[in-house]
Amino acid sequence: MHALLMTLAVALYAAALIALLAGLRDRVLIARSERFGMRLAIPAVVVHAILLWQSSYTAAGLNLSVLNAASLLGWLMAVMLLLAAPRQPIQSLGLVIFPFAALTLLAAGLFGVPARTLVPLGAPVEIHVISSVIAYAVLGLATAQALLLAWQEHTLRHRRPGAVIGILPPLRSMEALLFQLLASGFVLLSIALLTGWLFVENLLAQDLVHKTVLSGVAWFVFAALLIGRYRAGWRGRTAIRWTLTGFVLLALAYFGSKVVLEVILGR
Repeated sequence: MHALLMTLAVALYAAALIALLAGLRDRVLIARSERFGMRLAIPAVVVHAILLWQSSYTAAGLNLSVLNAASLLGWLMAVMLLLAAPRQPIQSLGLVIFPFAALTLLAAGLFGVPARTLVPLGAPVEIHVISSVIAYAVLGLATAQALLLAWQEHTLRHRRPGAVIGILPPLRSMEALLFQLLASGFVLLSIALLTGWLFVENLLAQDLVHKTVLSGVAWFVFAALLIGRYRAGWRGRTAIRWTLTGFVLLALAYFGSKVVLEVILGR
């Protein structure tokens, strides 16, 4: 049953991606393709949620091993995309989010292992974990937006707009949405770091010091980017580079430390 559900979810994510890609070929069909793609993604995230529950929930706590955490991040990004799509022109983010969600689900299903440390349910540290995952998801959406913005800028700069004109909003709208996501993600990341200081014991212990330092550096990167936007009007390539740098630091902070501890050191 688990394998069947995983195959179904991956197939639905793939179908949603194909629907969005189909709109690249014809500007007349883009709105219909986007609606169809979003509809296909709804049952995908429902099945994905069932699989996450089965693999992550235990009586002793939550299993947030590196692949389970990645799958949770992919699912949450897809859910946020579906919730925001009726109000914001962000359907194009599915070009990045849907394959990411499918790949992380597949990796967790095929190669996931039981976590050696479980997040206790109902403990204060759970607030930190939840706020961290939500912050990563919003900043992940911002990173996907930055990647699409980089693609859009590249094609327009080389005067080969092609399908970009059809599927993506105007450049200024793309940049405005990027900074909306960054601002929201920055607030959530600030909450995550604050709750970490409040609820996580021995935050600067050997196992957590790299995560703490890298997360703090990422916070300063996003803070500098938002200040630069407000004070100096940063945009375009500058905004893209700073966004990608901040998210890479966050990925190294969380997933990098987990890979070292769980996979390499076996702790």
